This record gives sequence, structure tokens and C-alpha cells, in this order.
Amino acid sequence: MSVSPDPGAPRDPAEYRPRNLLGPSFWALIALCVLCVLAGAGVATLAPRYLANMTAPRAEPAPVSELPAGQPFAQSLGQPAAALPPPPPPPHEIDRLNARIAALESQESRTSGAAVAALAAAALVEASQGSRPFPAELAALRAAAPEAPELAALSRLADAGAPSRAALAASFPDYAARAASAGRTPAEGSGVGDRLTFAISKFVSLRRVGDVAGDSPDARLARAERAFQDGDIEGGLKALDGLSPASREALAPWRARAEQRAEIDRQAATLRARALRDLASAGTGA
Repeated sequence: MSVSPDPGAPRDPAEYRPRNLLGPSFWALIALCVLCVLAGAGVATLAPRYLANMTAPRAEPAPVSELPAGQPFAQSLGQPAAALPPPPPPPHEIDRLNARIAALESQESRTSGAAVAALAAAALVEASQGSRPFPAELAALRAAAPEAPELAALSRLADAGAPSRAALAASFPDYAARAASAGRTPAEGSGVGDRLTFAISKFVSLRRVGDVAGDSPDARLARAERAFQDGDIEGGLKALDGLSPASREALAPWRARAEQRAEIDRQAATLRARALRDLASAGTGA
């Protein structure tokens, strides 16, 4: 009869050996104890310092009025100072800049005024060269340059105007023929031949033209006509000054219009030159 083994008994004989109490579990327990001791020592050392910092009163930032001069507020709090705007220029520099600005504005105003006056003068000069009146152009010049010295003379001529140089040259031959015929009037006591020649000249007018030398009426009229054809009103009027009273009387209606044209041309030339001079002076700041 066989005996069955005890189920609670170990089968391996090594299991009957005594257990080792210094195994890994023991050393792990020892390491944990050491860590706990070190942690407790650290807490005991640092806790008083931490509590002292927590309970100590905080230092208030110094008011702005108490900050050192020239030290930015952000820098007094330990923060980086922001970029500050540049300091304002000194008062004398501001005065100099204001004076320069005023001078530039004044020069710009003078230049603009001179340019407007020059345009108005150019428009009036162009209009005055024709045969029509030019009151509108004169009013524009008076508004742009009320102190222009030519306004007084041109005001007497603008409403009526004057024939152009071409119109005067075209109408002169008829008046020259009348003046030549009047210049041949026989004097008291003249002979029959002179009287007959004068009577014929009333129906047939013959006179020389071109550059004729001499001081005879025909020579003066010829030189005057040549000057008028060239546009020289002043020179033609001077050539007519030596005519006899009878010839000057025959030319009187034409000469009055020619003298108006000569006056307009003189004033227009003076006005144009002065406007250009003022514009150049304003542009250079003189």
C-alpha cells in the first residue's frame, strides 16, 4: 500500500533553506528612508526663509516726483526704458525756422502774383494789337496788378481801341493822295500853269512812292507810307511832321487813329517788359 504525498509540503528541497533578509526589498526600503530624511532636512532649512520672504512687507515703487532727474520711470522699476522722443529744438532755432517758413510763403505769394499779372499783361497786349476794344483784358490786368502804372493811359484807349498797324497801312494811300493834292495848292499870285496843275490833281493824283529823298510833300508821304507798311508807326508819323498845314489837315483823321495806335503800342511794350521783369525778380527771390 502506497502513501500519498502531503499536498502542503514543498516538493523542492531548496525551499526548506532559511530566507535572506538583506535582499532587494530591504535595500529599497533603506533608500526610501534616506530620501525621506533628506527631504525633511531640506524642508527644515528652506521653510523659514520662504516664510520670512512671504511675510516681509513689499517695497512700494518711488513716486514719479521722487525719481532721479533724467531716469525713466520704467528704468526705476527695473524694466527696460522705452525709446524717448528727441528733445525739442531750442527757442532760437524755432524762431529761425518760423522766419524761414514765412520767407518761403512770402516768396511763393510774390511769385504767384507776378505770374498772374504776367498772364493778364500778355492777354492785354495780344488783344490790344487788333482793331477791337479791350476793356475785359484791362479789367483783368487791374485785378491782377492794381498798381501797374500803365493802367491810367490804357484806360483812356481800351473802350475805343485803335486800328491795327496793318489796317492803318492799308488806309494810308487814300489819305496820302489827299494830302499830296492839298500840298499843291497854289499860293497867292501863282501863275496860270500852277493853278491848272492843281485843278487837274483834284481828279488825277500822281505821287512818288518808296524811298524818295528830299523834303517835298511827295517825298515825305512816300517815306511815311514805306514805314507804315513795315509796321513802324512812330517812324512814319515823324516823316509826316514836315508837311504843309494844308497836307496835315487832310491827314488829320487818319493821323489821330495812328497816334492812338502808337500810344497803345508804347504802353503795351512797357507793360510787357515790366511784367517779365517782375516775374523774373519774384522767381529769384530778389
